[in-house]
Amino acid sequence: MAPSAATKHDDPAMVLWAAWRRAQHTSQVLCRVQQRLETRIISNTGIQVLTASKIKKQSTPVVAPDGVRQYAVAQEAEVLAVTEALKFQDALPELAALSLAGILAKLEVIVGADRDIGDPTDFPWPHLASVLRDLKAIAGDLPPYESDRSTTRADVARHLKQAAQLVEAVEEAEEAAEHIRQSATSFAEASVFPKPAEKPAEFQESSRRRGSR
Repeated sequence: MAPSAATKHDDPAMVLWAAWRRAQHTSQVLCRVQQRLETRIISNTGIQVLTASKIKKQSTPVVAPDGVRQYAVAQEAEVLAVTEALKFQDALPELAALSLAGILAKLEVIVGADRDIGDPTDFPWPHLASVLRDLKAIAGDLPPYESDRSTTRADVARHLKQAAQLVEAVEEAEEAAEHIRQSATSFAEASVFPKPAEKPAEFQESSRRRGSR
């Protein structure tokens, strides 16, 4: 048996679980986008190839700056999606489940959380997983997650837009800092500091006499 469809919408734990699954799916899609761009950058930068007699460099084109920027945006978008999923995970302890399905959903998020949990074979992770299996055997499994392409595309576009804004802000800050450095360097090079005033000839002669005594 499986939890009723009505419970899915009535239980806040089920609502959070569905939102978490959606954020997880979006982060996985963005991860694949980022990996494809990363592979393209690596393959287009000229890799050294070992032949039978010598090492030669492939004559491959250098990656355009726009390609590097696309990778930076995709990487930042993945971080934003993962952060969104983590926010749902962090909200879980304050949420009360109203049904067995809700308890299942909370355990599903805990056990399936994609975060650094140390050793996943150590306490309490296998123990929580065993509780989840027991509950599913008694109450039934959760409904399978079905991703909607239009929703996923909208989520991906939203994170990419936010990431592009962040990358643009960082680039503008770096350009401003570089402009300040160049201005300071130009000012220092153009500045002519007066040489130390030379001592009068009579003072130099007096000092020489004292030194010869």
